[in-house]
Amino acid sequence: MRYLVRDRMLAFHEEAWIETEHREKAYRVDRKLFRPRSTFALVNTEGDQVATIVKKALTLHHTILVKEDGTTVARISKRAFTFFGDRFKVVLRDGRRLRVVGNFWDREFDIQDRGTTLAHVSRRWFSFRDAYAVDVMAEQDALLLLVLAVCVDHTLQDLKGEKVTNL
Repeated sequence: MRYLVRDRMLAFHEEAWIETEHREKAYRVDRKLFRPRSTFALVNTEGDQVATIVKKALTLHHTILVKEDGTTVARISKRAFTFFGDRFKVVLRDGRRLRVVGNFWDREFDIQDRGTTLAHVSRRWFSFRDAYAVDVMAEQDALLLLVLAVCVDHTLQDLKGEKVTNL
């Protein structure tokens, strides 16, 4: 299924909507301002928080934790220095290790598990606004894959200095 993530920047609040391919709103990503660490909340259409994204402070690698009900379900790391481009890795609670690979400069990347693509993220058709598509191939992991796509996108924005964010 294809999802569309649309970022909206307001004066004191950052928000993104995740819509289905049928233009139905599925989730809202809210940035929690005025906190010691960068925190995002993923909220469903009923207003229930389904996941929390927390950037760890003072780490050598850019590290982000994804939590559901207070329990860490994933850890995303981006190495600060690499010889062959950006390298992201994801460690899930069940021990699986996912890789995020692709063209990060153009924001075209895949989330893979042992060589199998679980999701493809693309800004190709949305360069005129802050939007990107997430094609999810593993629907049972759709929520987690959407959260991972948001984490990688915000990390890339932070590293390139496109927006004033800390995630």
